[in-house]
Amino acid sequence: MRIIAGAHKGARLSSPSGANTRPTSDRVKESLFSMLDGYGVLPAANVLDLFAGSGGLGFEAMSRGAAQVDFVDSSLAATRALESNADKLGLDHSAEVHTGDVLHFLAGLPGPENPESRVFDLVFMDPPYPLGEDAVTQILRRLSTHLDMESIVVVERAARSPEPTMPDGLEVFRAKTFGETAIHFVQLVAEPDEVSAAED
Repeated sequence: MRIIAGAHKGARLSSPSGANTRPTSDRVKESLFSMLDGYGVLPAANVLDLFAGSGGLGFEAMSRGAAQVDFVDSSLAATRALESNADKLGLDHSAEVHTGDVLHFLAGLPGPENPESRVFDLVFMDPPYPLGEDAVTQILRRLSTHLDMESIVVVERAARSPEPTMPDGLEVFRAKTFGETAIHFVQLVAEPDEVSAAED
């Protein structure tokens, strides 16, 4: 796996040894980041990469200007590969690697009422395809308290899977299918007064 654009273009990433990971293909990644460039979300972004694997999406974001990425994966082999990749790219100062369950990680973040609460500009969520839709919805619900109105969540699922069920407060605003892979772009739902202000 390699980084396809930006400051670290061409750099190869180590994959977890013996781990059952499913890296995002270069074709999908190139199209995905072209769309993200159009939204202007990458420069200086605070990024969260859930089910990170070897970190192909998070490191691609950093190569293209993201300021900070938190990588989360439950596999020790994956997080070792993530740490190795961050060190190899000289990004260990701006990459935080967390070993553990995604829901437990999100539950441990300070809530919105806490002055140390975390808000992410961009979130990659690439769970194993067998992960049930209820679990995906539960993760999105927990994640929603760490987003603002400009945040984008990218959910990758199998094309044959139904569109993820959104919890209250979130909506899919764009979706695209690449062969066996479907990408869903998710954002917070604008409150009525915010919609009115945008239309004025």
